[in-house]
Amino acid sequence: MRDLVAKIILTLFGLAAFVAARGAEKVVFEANSPLAVAAGEPFRMEFALNAKPDEDSFAAPAFDGFDVLAGPAVSRGSSIQIVNGSMTKSVNYTITYVLLPRAAGNVTVGAAEIAVDGTTYRTEPVLIEVIDEAAGSGAGSGTDDRTRTEPRQPQGDAQARVASDDILLRASVSRSSVYKGEPLRVVFKLYQRVDIVGFESVRFPSFNGFWAQELTSDNPVRSRETLDGKIYETMVAKEYLLYPQQAGKLVIDPAEVTAVARVVVQSPRNMDPFGFGGGPEFYNVPRKLQSQKIEVTVKELPAGAPASFSGAVGRFTLETTPLPDRLAANSAATYTVKISGTGNLTFVQAPKLTLPGSFEQYNVKTTESIHTSAAGATGYRQFEYPFIARADGTYEIDPVEFTYFSPERMQYVTLSSKPLVLEIMPDTESGGEAVVMQGRGMSKEEVRLLGQDIRFIKLGGAQLRRDGRPFFLGRTYFMLLAVVAGVFVAAFVALRKRIRDAQNAALVRGKRANKVAVQRFRTAKRHMEAQNRRAFYEEMLRALWGYVSDKFNIPVANLTKENVREELQKRGVAPEEAQSFTEIITRCDEAQYSPAAEVRMNDVYAEGVELISRIESVIKR
Repeated sequence: MRDLVAKIILTLFGLAAFVAARGAEKVVFEANSPLAVAAGEPFRMEFALNAKPDEDSFAAPAFDGFDVLAGPAVSRGSSIQIVNGSMTKSVNYTITYVLLPRAAGNVTVGAAEIAVDGTTYRTEPVLIEVIDEAAGSGAGSGTDDRTRTEPRQPQGDAQARVASDDILLRASVSRSSVYKGEPLRVVFKLYQRVDIVGFESVRFPSFNGFWAQELTSDNPVRSRETLDGKIYETMVAKEYLLYPQQAGKLVIDPAEVTAVARVVVQSPRNMDPFGFGGGPEFYNVPRKLQSQKIEVTVKELPAGAPASFSGAVGRFTLETTPLPDRLAANSAATYTVKISGTGNLTFVQAPKLTLPGSFEQYNVKTTESIHTSAAGATGYRQFEYPFIARADGTYEIDPVEFTYFSPERMQYVTLSSKPLVLEIMPDTESGGEAVVMQGRGMSKEEVRLLGQDIRFIKLGGAQLRRDGRPFFLGRTYFMLLAVVAGVFVAAFVALRKRIRDAQNAALVRGKRANKVAVQRFRTAKRHMEAQNRRAFYEEMLRALWGYVSDKFNIPVANLTKENVREELQKRGVAPEEAQSFTEIITRCDEAQYSPAAEVRMNDVYAEGVELISRIESVIKR
């Protein structure tokens, strides 16, 4: 008995050790910072750890070449997930510094150290490029100094703070010379040096001469790039895969969009009574952007294409499913051809399959699995050829040929299947003898099929009589005609109303204001769960400002806290609710530009959602 208890205890201890070993997460300690910064521009550098460190074990690098403006700021977080009875615990420990580059050049931040359960972990050194943006802008410095000495209105000051090259829209293509049918990728990328809170009047080209397919991405990638000696935050606005449909010089027209930038201005109107200066005001500055035209040279495919070429361009392979060597007459079978590869796979057509005259062939069934990415369309198209062999005998089926053009080899490539030899056995299950008819030059197989395919019609005189009154011009005819006319009139009136509503842009925006706000609240909630403070408050501001802009048909650039309060009160919203709306916007602005502000994201999110719901119910009433 004691031995049994000891074995059970040992088994439980072993199981617990195994579960603990499987649940242990690998410790990762890494440094995160921009790869390129501007001289004189503060930036954040974070050291992230996915475990709980030992007390006072963090050792920061020397930060040679940088001034430490703030830090270390420590943030801790943990989460527990239970999925299908399995519990997973994750820990986040982040140490943040705010650094200021001293001079331009390439500066390396050394490794940081930290200990977890007595084991020391180090980050990899980080190379940061510091760029002197003012080196090439000396010509405009005199204008900047002059404008600082002249008094300017806050709105004009906000307009002046967004330079012509602070927001750019650029287009690029993967290649500028392609063959007809060869895919190429076009990317519209947004470059920004100021915060953007929204977009208006978005228009992308129609790609005349191309068949276009948009490449969608749920999480657009943001990065930093250097353009003309300046550092920009970049984001891919749209990405398309284009298939040229004609040869010659094709032009990709510019894309157009109006970006709304958010600018913070110290206004003298909010002067502190103790003389410490004015408070900040936020202004929306619209900027109309346009990408450049791009010319693409599309080359015609070489002459002399084989008969089996149907327009496929890329790199492909051909597979066939073998048929049994023997089949019974009047039995069905399917011949399958699968074409796989990369290229304009969407335009690949079924190869031609030639069967003997005694075979009854049916429509081709097509199935496909195509994955579209920046590299092109990859996958396969499968073609199934169902048929029935009607007469016995031995038949030879010619190979299936598929030809494509290879841009890499600049020639046509023909793929071919193996020839088939089928032996059709007599149908032992059919009972009747075939009717043999001579003459007319019929083949042997056609003569033997007559007994099964031809059925005689009834002979004798016709016995026809009238059954009931004619439908045309009768009572039922006119009643049905009246119903059709009534349905047509009702449909015409409803369609005219929908057209009028669709042409009323203000009405459409007002109807969809709450829906758009709910979608932005969901995005803000995802940022909140990921502890991304800046992205959370940016999305909350987009949701709040965007709601009142769409609901009251006010351009985002003209929105201020004062006119928002006035519009809300005009539509029956209580003054307290209107004041709460502007206070939430103020709290989001302060939390966004003052990371040290004590604002809980959960409270801001809950108040924002509840307030929009109350305002929506009052306005609908």
